[in-house]
Amino acid sequence: MNGRLQIETVSSLVLKDNPLADPRRREVPVYLPPSYGARRGRRYPVIFYLPGFTGTGRGCVNYNPWKENVVERFDRLIFAGKAKEAVLVIPDCFTAFGGSQYLNSSATGRYADHILELVSFIEDKFAVVRSSEGRAVLGTSSGGFGALTLAMRRPDVFGHCVSHSGDMGFEACYGGDFYKLCASLEKYGRSFSRFLAAFRNSRDKEGFDFGAINALAMAACYSPNPRSPFGFDLPVDLRTGERLPGVWKRWEALDPVHSCVKHASGLARLKTLWFDAGVKDEFFLHLGARRLSGALKRLKIRHVYQEHERGHFDMAPRLDLSLPLLSKRCARVP
Repeated sequence: MNGRLQIETVSSLVLKDNPLADPRRREVPVYLPPSYGARRGRRYPVIFYLPGFTGTGRGCVNYNPWKENVVERFDRLIFAGKAKEAVLVIPDCFTAFGGSQYLNSSATGRYADHILELVSFIEDKFAVVRSSEGRAVLGTSSGGFGALTLAMRRPDVFGHCVSHSGDMGFEACYGGDFYKLCASLEKYGRSFSRFLAAFRNSRDKEGFDFGAINALAMAACYSPNPRSPFGFDLPVDLRTGERLPGVWKRWEALDPVHSCVKHASGLARLKTLWFDAGVKDEFFLHLGARRLSGALKRLKIRHVYQEHERGHFDMAPRLDLSLPLLSKRCARVP
């Protein structure tokens, strides 16, 4: 590696006493480009990379002799002259349910606030540009949802946004998970309480259906309810799988396909709004992405939408497009 990677331990104030008793201390990988520290006074653009569901900061930089991690990929692109030098930060927003969607939720914790907390931490410790024009947010899958949502809400913080196969078009991408959750409950006498307790208490969670866990995790993020015995409301009838309109409406309000209307002014302020999806996506996220692009066109919001031939689990090569794009756009700041 030509640059260097260091792991920062961040003791979060906003995650203290979070509802799931998840750690407030997070290990945050920070990549520093090859010339970092060589010239006094130089400040670098910064890209925040948000992992997908069940992803962690540490997990994104694990060594695999047959596969590049995101830091190795960015380092290669810089060395090849395809990307500009920038600092790359990988937040850890993992929860006991697998992920936070980078939202504030009374059922999981203040993870949107944690990202903003990290922005301040990075600015205080590293020589990075202190403006939205030199700061980008990039994510894949759930991280892509997080990138879009953070950027549209806080264009004053993130001036550039890229989403790879971000969660959107919720009825398509999550619809099958609701049925998997209903099916999984049969083993527990159709008791969600028993299912949830078994999941929380299990040391090895590989035996649980991924779709069922995804459904409960999304409910904790999208429909929190402090008055519920679980801390959140489920959007479906667990006996029949039918959607509950009142809860589902709360989910739809967070779906980028719909939330882009409320946050149109924020989206219009972005210097870069770029997203893609694969036509072989196993969660049908290309359908939601097409809807988002259509909505943005109606709102007259500048954006770039691309489709490719890959599936959801082999989109890593798309970073060879987004990392150079963001590093060059952010580098335009004097």
